[in-house]
Amino acid sequence: MATVQLINDNGAWCWFQDERALIDPVTNTLLVGSIPAPEGPGGEARAGNVEIAVVDLATGDSEVVVLHERLETDDHNTAALFIRPDGRYLAMYTKHKTDNLTRWRISSAPHDATAWEPEQSFDWAELTDGRGVTYSNLHHLADEGRLYNFARAINDDPSILVSTDDGTTFDFGGKLFTRPKIGYVNGYTRYVSNGTDRIDLITTDHHPRDYNNSIYHGYISGGALHSSDGTVVGGPVLDEQAPSQVELTTILAAGSEFAGATITHAWTTDIRRAPDGRLAAILTGRAGDDPENSNFSDHRFFYGTFDGGTWQVHHLAKAGGALLPHEEDYTGLVAIDPYDLDSVYASTPIDPRDDSALDHHEIFHGRTTDGGASWDWTPVTENSDVDNLRPIVVPGDPATRAVLWFRGSMTASQHYRCEVVGLIEKRP
Repeated sequence: MATVQLINDNGAWCWFQDERALIDPVTNTLLVGSIPAPEGPGGEARAGNVEIAVVDLATGDSEVVVLHERLETDDHNTAALFIRPDGRYLAMYTKHKTDNLTRWRISSAPHDATAWEPEQSFDWAELTDGRGVTYSNLHHLADEGRLYNFARAINDDPSILVSTDDGTTFDFGGKLFTRPKIGYVNGYTRYVSNGTDRIDLITTDHHPRDYNNSIYHGYISGGALHSSDGTVVGGPVLDEQAPSQVELTTILAAGSEFAGATITHAWTTDIRRAPDGRLAAILTGRAGDDPENSNFSDHRFFYGTFDGGTWQVHHLAKAGGALLPHEEDYTGLVAIDPYDLDSVYASTPIDPRDDSALDHHEIFHGRTTDGGASWDWTPVTENSDVDNLRPIVVPGDPATRAVLWFRGSMTASQHYRCEVVGLIEKRP
């Protein structure tokens, strides 16, 4: 594989905003969003900037563009990126539930991330009773002429902004799900679009520390929300009324048994879609948490596939203990290659080849030839003196494999000393 490349010397990201990184094949440019922390280079003066690292893939040269200075030091505020049909870039970002604004900027020229138009915003305050908004997820459906942004907003449920002018303006589009809130927030949702007429999603009930979550799948198409088998769930998607996610298809039920372990408090990690419609998803859960909320030392990764008929979910790898003491269900995460769904990159302190404990989270490449029932693993990082966390395999150019992660030390979503790195190469 290629040499590990430094992309940004101070940055991290959460995993509920997408796309955090994109390749623009027109200019052979990589765009990577992240948020710097006070512990890293630049200190407090830089902390909380909404940044995009811009990498020329031909030369390796890179620069960091700041979209908003010192918005808030929190990895949840990382920008979601979209390349508009006119070639200009759209970046959308929020604070972490500490104000009510979804913000966005559009690049001044096509395929150029060095200059941006003034920031715009949508104020959710009347809709959320001033309780804040978090996350941005941008998905374009060309057949509808709509760009969707999914945020966590009203009642802390997944909520929708819609643009019919490629992100120049946004309007409230309704709620995706709704249910009585338990604990911190409601469902954590990951999305993937075919760019034409369908957005697939996986979601939870609530935050896993507050509820013994199951994981559900559904999709948006033709203005309606469907379960996996195509059954329409609820009314129109673009409506203030919304169904509960429990009406979707359950793909990992709380209390499921895998290899003799009871899996509880599941969480969503990644979902990708192949051109033929096949889906792959990464899920996490606690193993052996008995009595409940007493054991956070054994998390597991699961790999699910959907062929249009049924979901198959297999144990993928051990994920180790909680990444942070106060976030019992944080793990190093796993990323699916968007151009090869049988290929994943896992961050774990447990070697998946023999289940031996490691000193730090390392990145491993996994490959399956039987739909996820078995895996061959190759280390990407070894003998590291820091953790390697939250990998991404960047979409945008099927000819380029860009595997990104951040490495360093992390004590909270607001405090870390991490740098963004990657392995970038042409595919065989």
